[in-house]
Amino acid sequence: MKFENFTPGRWQQRLQYKSFEPVPVNHDWAWEDPQINLLLESANRALGELNAFSLIVPDIDLFIAMHVVKEAQTSSRIEGTRTSIDEAVLPEEQITPEKRDDWHEVNNYVEAVNYAIAELHSLPLSNRLLRQTHTILMRGVRGQHKQPGEFRISQNWIGGSSLADAAFIPPHHDNVPELMGDLEKFWHNEAITLPHLIRVAISHYQFETIHPFLDGNGRIGRLLIPLYLVSNGLLAKPSLYLSDFFERNRGSYYDALTRVRTSGDLIHWVCFFLQGVAETSIKGRETFRKILALRTDAEQRILSLGKRTPNAHTALNLLYSRPIIAAAHLEQALGVSTPTAQALIKDLVRLDILSEITSQKRARLYSFKSYLDLFLG
Repeated sequence: MKFENFTPGRWQQRLQYKSFEPVPVNHDWAWEDPQINLLLESANRALGELNAFSLIVPDIDLFIAMHVVKEAQTSSRIEGTRTSIDEAVLPEEQITPEKRDDWHEVNNYVEAVNYAIAELHSLPLSNRLLRQTHTILMRGVRGQHKQPGEFRISQNWIGGSSLADAAFIPPHHDNVPELMGDLEKFWHNEAITLPHLIRVAISHYQFETIHPFLDGNGRIGRLLIPLYLVSNGLLAKPSLYLSDFFERNRGSYYDALTRVRTSGDLIHWVCFFLQGVAETSIKGRETFRKILALRTDAEQRILSLGKRTPNAHTALNLLYSRPIIAAAHLEQALGVSTPTAQALIKDLVRLDILSEITSQKRARLYSFKSYLDLFLG
């Protein structure tokens, strides 16, 4: 199938509405537009440079943790959740009651990402993995009663308040198992000669068009991208997340998906996707560079602490995955006494590594602000 000749599907009349029934994607693909080749080359080069950091940076998992938090916060924000990244790394007891529902959604996403990536060691990218991940995503939050972990058995819609005024109505639920089965085969069909970035671009479009769950499709669909890249060896670690690019270009993102469904313009979508991969990879690479520079500077500073340097080094490693901390957390994580933890906090404040962000006398919180700021842009 050539992109230029793509027919995306058909509108099927139901009792009181029309659902969009997409065509299967598990077949050969080709294109003539040379722009795709140029963007594919740029995206692959940028992705390879980003992946290189995963292979050469010591203790890379310390920094991947905050990438996951950033993805969880941004992907959830697209769905209307309002939790800032500094709130996302706070313990639940520090979150005001009116914000805890949003906080739980973001932290569920963090847990879901970590679970899915870990499962790839023993389970291939599959509908089974997506359903299990969806169960974690929806646990105890809005949508928890909408068949978590199961493909829908009723009609859903996108936009509007009902089927009558919906912006888009995905395929009928009776067709979801077959369409998702076709998509899973597409991920693993070695008889199809297709670059991985093109395959995952088509996969994201198809997943969002099928909308297989009653809730959480956007987040699972965006998570599908790094899962695919890691499972196929394009990334050694889950360091690329497109939610930030999609969120900053939200109108263009939804428009590109809609253009495929309405006019078969798959070329526009694939070009937009590849541009996102290249831009996000470059941004991620620069973030890693800044992290390494910050780490070198911080480790130079703690050398002045003499015999307390080993504890300070351990504390720094903790802060890379938990950049807002209390003395009690440090005490527990390092297995040191309360006076030792408090003294260590004072040392890190004096060295301008930590700064206090609360004015209370007890349960004071301290922020590794220079590190946290790297994930705010």
